[in-house]
Amino acid sequence: MAGTDIDALARRMDGAIEALRKELGGLRTGRASASLLEPITVDAYGSMLPLNQVGTIGVPEPRMLTVTVWDRGLAKATEKAIRDSGLGLNPQTEGGTIRVPLPELTQERRKELGKVAAKYAEHARVAVRNVRRDGMDGLKKAEKDGTISQDEQKTLADKIQQATDQHIKKVDELLATKEKEIMQV
Repeated sequence: MAGTDIDALARRMDGAIEALRKELGGLRTGRASASLLEPITVDAYGSMLPLNQVGTIGVPEPRMLTVTVWDRGLAKATEKAIRDSGLGLNPQTEGGTIRVPLPELTQERRKELGKVAAKYAEHARVAVRNVRRDGMDGLKKAEKDGTISQDEQKTLADKIQQATDQHIKKVDELLATKEKEIMQV
């Protein structure tokens, strides 16, 4: 009965949605968000560690992020990692705290971020469709092997399609929300 477990397929589709949420969370909008710095890795103790494993990320005001490093010796490395992240941020270190002011987003930069968000959403849609394809292939194989009837195969195929439609709709909603957030001045 492999491939006929609708709940397992739905969980895999949920995984694609969660991955999209994470990617969109890392996209910069007009407001400061701790998730903006989470993907950054710092060269610490001879290995690359996620930023949230070397310090605490705070949001003291809407256009400012702070990183309080636990080991003051990592302040410079953390500042460098933020500066080199490609996010266009210019951090300043004050002791064990790194202040990261967020500059205004230009209209051009907002459009670029919108395109990036759309690309992330398309990847999520493809992932959801791949899960659907796996499920449909499993159903065809089960019917061919005689473990389910043609009617059962049709019923389960409809359920897989419903789950797919719901997840694609969720992707579109997340994208619309993020685009609105990005374009908000």
